[in-house]
Amino acid sequence: MKNVIKASSDDWLSFDKVHVWHPYASMQNTLPVYPVIAAEGVYLTLEDGRKLIDGMASWWSVIHGYNHPQLNEAIHKQLDNMAHVMFGGLTHHPAVELAAKLIEITPDSLDRVFFCDSGSVAVEVAIKMAIQYWYAIGHPEKQKLLTIRSGYHGDTFGAMAVCDPVNGMHNIFSNILPQHYFADAPRSKYDEDWDEEEIKSFQSLLEQHHDQIAAVILEPLLQGAGGMRIYCPEYLRRVRTLCHEYNVLLILDEIATGFGRTGTLFACERAEVIPDILCLGKALTGGYMSLAATLTTAKVSDGISSHFPGLFMHGPTFMANPLACSVAAASIKLLLESPWQQRVSQIEKQLIGSLLPCASLPYVADVRVLGAVGVVELMHPVNLGQMQQRFVDKGVWIRPFRNLVYIMPPYVINTEELDQVTNAIIEVIKEEKGANYL
Repeated sequence: MKNVIKASSDDWLSFDKVHVWHPYASMQNTLPVYPVIAAEGVYLTLEDGRKLIDGMASWWSVIHGYNHPQLNEAIHKQLDNMAHVMFGGLTHHPAVELAAKLIEITPDSLDRVFFCDSGSVAVEVAIKMAIQYWYAIGHPEKQKLLTIRSGYHGDTFGAMAVCDPVNGMHNIFSNILPQHYFADAPRSKYDEDWDEEEIKSFQSLLEQHHDQIAAVILEPLLQGAGGMRIYCPEYLRRVRTLCHEYNVLLILDEIATGFGRTGTLFACERAEVIPDILCLGKALTGGYMSLAATLTTAKVSDGISSHFPGLFMHGPTFMANPLACSVAAASIKLLLESPWQQRVSQIEKQLIGSLLPCASLPYVADVRVLGAVGVVELMHPVNLGQMQQRFVDKGVWIRPFRNLVYIMPPYVINTEELDQVTNAIIEVIKEEKGANYL
């Protein structure tokens, strides 16, 4: 008989603490978890009645806020018809409608859409597409990837293999991961003058190994969970040129940056760069359901489809789930019909005015802002449990990692709500001066 704590209505948190494994968490030295019973707009309501302004948009996905009536309606309407059907040999209107919307709003030439389960799987699919493309057209030796340090692309094995191999979250798996090539991360910030030395490491690796490299994979302009670094658009343009020159595919991971987060619909638009393969996720459904998409060109899809084995070797069980596709199509429509550019621009201006003064604090290493993204980099890692508790006490939900305190709020956050979030950051960071770093 298993010794299991019963999940009673009175003490379900005790069950959670013993039996439910949360992301990036220990089952022994557990950090506090905060029970949410409702969410509306930008607010999370805790079981004890407290309301928190969500500065994270549930890991960057809930761009329209919670419990949005139009997105709720899309789910309810689709549920009355069917919740799920396999996509192998069948199709349905929500998937086709969503594919058409994605083709319409993404850069030209990306007109083939493969739906998948999550951002990590979208990256897996992109990597497999690139490798299978070269295999199909007679270059099976091209099986390596080239990327830059400080990147993050997901938690599955193919994605982990192109995350930063030293400072990333997956270095304990390094001996069993495929070994790829890593160029130095660009150092020039978004608004700084371009230095040609920035591209030399990347260019050298491509010159030496292009005959083995199937694709380059990058997060355009904003590196996410690898360090929240923002880099110069010219770097991305130079990468695109070199990929053309050395006959290597370019994969752009816009899982975090897509759907307006950086101020353009997709971050690659800021550099006027079009990839061969594009990964989307997170905000695709407005944070309602897990869904991702990998888009590519006719050249790549024709190469894979016209040669042995004649089909792309991937097929998730829940691919193109009708509920997820329906709410994703509704989310894109809602975004395009909203003044999202104005909202993101206003968030950016407010973050610059509110957070940049933190740079003068002696224990702050850097402050950076791009679109609806604000980052304060400290000189030392923080005590996550203690810092998060202080944020909760101030009525905001912010989840730092390592030495980074950052926010990516819903686009519908208003000035007063964002002020409360940024004021909490400033106050907590000032308190951090006397805290014990871990």
